Amino acid sequence: MSTRLNYKIGQGNDVLLLQAIAGGEEIALSQLYDRYRLILFGLLVRILRSQSEAEEVLQEVFIQVWQRAGDFDEARGKPFTWLVTLARSRAIDRLRALGARERATHEAVRNIPEVWSDAVTDAIRAERGQIVRTALSRLPEEQRRALFLAYFEGLSQSEISARLATPLGTVKTRVRSGLIKLRELLERQSEDLR
Repeated sequence: MSTRLNYKIGQGNDVLLLQAIAGGEEIALSQLYDRYRLILFGLLVRILRSQSEAEEVLQEVFIQVWQRAGDFDEARGKPFTWLVTLARSRAIDRLRALGARERATHEAVRNIPEVWSDAVTDAIRAERGQIVRTALSRLPEEQRRALFLAYFEGLSQSEISARLATPLGTVKTRVRSGLIKLRELLERQSEDLR
């Protein structure tokens, strides 16, 4: 026999609703949901600090009510207290799950930075290297060669002078002029990238 009654608000009627839900009456679940959803939702939002999480947990609570309404024992407490206890327990479970997920994410992020950082650093170095190579290729040959020997081979200006059989003053001028020109080229490329 179907209990299609619209139960009035009250503890005794809440017990009847839970008994009807235990008997498979969907209308009773709907009425219980309509009666307590706002109160339970407010509680869940306060606990979870997220409306979307609270909405999901509220649905889980009423699924649990549907599945476990027969477990309700009127001698142990009021139906409202049972609903609040279910909601609070589901919310705490959700917080634990979210906390575990967050800890796992932080742990994974902590383990990745070295690899990620190296990959990012390598990519940045490669990009900068390409930019510098492009700028160097635009310098006059004498300036490019002097800068290459100074910065890529690590030679002093005296050593460059000896290797190129060029006066030291000329090498100093080429290095200085090359650096000035290189800076201008790099600034121009940087502006082009913006």
